[in-house]
Amino acid sequence: MAATLTNWAGNIVFAARSLHRPESVAQLRQLVADSDQLRVLGSGHSFNRSADTTGALVSLDRLPDLFEIAEDRRSVRVGAATRLGELAARLQRAGLALHTLPSLPHISVAGAVVTATHGSGIRSGTLASAVRAVELVTADGTPRTIRSESADFPGAVVSVGALGVVTGFELAVHPTFDVEQTVHEGLTWPALFADLDAILGSGYSVSVFTDWRGPSSVWVKRRVDEPAVDLSWTGARPADGPRHPVPGMPTRNATPQQGAAGPWSERLPHFRAEFTPSVGAELQSEYFVAREHAVPALQAVKDLAAQLAPVLLVTEIRTVAADEFWLSPAYQRPSVAMHFTWTPDTAAVVAVIRQLERALAPWDARPHWGKLFELTPDQLAASYPRWSDFRRLRAEYDPAGKFGNAMLDRFFPRP
Repeated sequence: MAATLTNWAGNIVFAARSLHRPESVAQLRQLVADSDQLRVLGSGHSFNRSADTTGALVSLDRLPDLFEIAEDRRSVRVGAATRLGELAARLQRAGLALHTLPSLPHISVAGAVVTATHGSGIRSGTLASAVRAVELVTADGTPRTIRSESADFPGAVVSVGALGVVTGFELAVHPTFDVEQTVHEGLTWPALFADLDAILGSGYSVSVFTDWRGPSSVWVKRRVDEPAVDLSWTGARPADGPRHPVPGMPTRNATPQQGAAGPWSERLPHFRAEFTPSVGAELQSEYFVAREHAVPALQAVKDLAAQLAPVLLVTEIRTVAADEFWLSPAYQRPSVAMHFTWTPDTAAVVAVIRQLERALAPWDARPHWGKLFELTPDQLAASYPRWSDFRRLRAEYDPAGKFGNAMLDRFFPRP
């Protein structure tokens, strides 16, 4: 490549020998067939080497637009490279909605799905739980569609890009709905631990932001057709103005708050789609634990507050419903996720991550596939009941390891 290519955060310099932007599926199929090593680059919002390769790096951002609403208006076909903010706006204009959106609407649909990225909500699964079919180009350049009735489907949705080049999805959609967002401040740890489920279940989407030392804030996104939210019993009070998830950052970049109702597409994310983030001076990690174990797991992290403080910007605590995807961190267990936003000091952050993972070990914490973690293949294999089934599926779809890289080959060596 003529220029150095990095991820969004700048902590990964890609090792690819070439970058390709095919302008048709036919061109993509030929490129895949002719390549010995190949990975897809989405929006670059991964913080580890999951998207890296020493072969060809492929961007799908020049493929023809794909956006097809089904006749029954219960699903939509969408291109893999479509940004979530763009998809949400198009669905909203059509009177439709996804069930969830992650905090940042600038990431690609495929990047979010294949890593089990998610929003928040006790009733809401990952974005992957909306998938009804996966469209991909396999190792010999052949297109293939894997539908929900296929035995391979639970392994093919959250695949970390190991089975082929995903070109599109069929996603379940619903009638549009409006949401109002209110930030409540001053939540104490005793109040949070006293009834964690009631707080995290108080709205359609609820997040707790904390530095693990002082009081926390609760961001409640309520569907306007559902009951009003009263958290006064916790001691928390509505904020007197707009807030940013990271204290001190410009609030103009955050989605509207203070009970101002608006469409789901403009309230479920924490950040405005029209605000395009530049290179992010931050690193990220995220760990999922079963919701039934959330309080002791959170307490274990709180006990590390002094060690976290030098490198931590903020932690978001949120809920995710269980799903059936083999590599999803929410596989078969309703989860509480702890999302850590760190300063861009990789060595110091990795040292803290190791302490954090030791503290969370009793509760079998599963990491987000696109973020920084230090857990070993043996540790993760013990956490995922269908781990060996995914290894088998990878060997079946990609026998020569064309879509592999150092990270995938370490975690899922071919049998």
